[in-house]
Amino acid sequence: MSKYNNENVLVIKRETFDQLGAFEGVSDDVERYMKAVLDPANNFFLSRDLAEDDPSHKQLIPYLLFQYQDRYLCYRRGGKSGDKRLVAKRSIGIGGHINDSDFEEDSLDSDVYHNGLEREIREELEIDGNFTHEVVSLLNDESNSVGQVHLGVVHEVQLDTDKVRPGEDSIEDIQFLTIEQLEGIRDELESWSQICLDEILKKG
Repeated sequence: MSKYNNENVLVIKRETFDQLGAFEGVSDDVERYMKAVLDPANNFFLSRDLAEDDPSHKQLIPYLLFQYQDRYLCYRRGGKSGDKRLVAKRSIGIGGHINDSDFEEDSLDSDVYHNGLEREIREELEIDGNFTHEVVSLLNDESNSVGQVHLGVVHEVQLDTDKVRPGEDSIEDIQFLTIEQLEGIRDELESWSQICLDEILKKG
């Protein structure tokens, strides 16, 4: 029986990541990595049942940081979160897997990725206003079993309102917190959020 309801997720081969230049933590060489990982020759869909336990592939995960003025959206992952290893963790990243059910192609390019990304935002959050977003870095964390099979694409999203509500049950207790407040709960954050918070602090 399928653990993930026969879900197929977008991946690249780890050897592709190694050839590009594997790194630990964050890389801001966005253009080079994104050009490669969104090249249809390099990405394809794989059963999530296989991908979650197969470090020879990296699942591509958009990870969006929502900012309104000097505050960042923070939430708790609820019991219906897709990855049970992250349940109850706090996060400043909204995002998830890219699934083949959204697309007719066996792989996808930059345009399809960004169209799917904006649709995903509208599904996961109810935002009263408008937003803009851009990719600012790639994120890799080999320190745990979740990170070993995922590669994050970090987007900064600028909101013109803090009127934001959950669109899914897996997103609970939404708050907008300052950097100082996030530092105070750092130990409650999932590892990717800790890495992103550290990068925000570095930039000042």
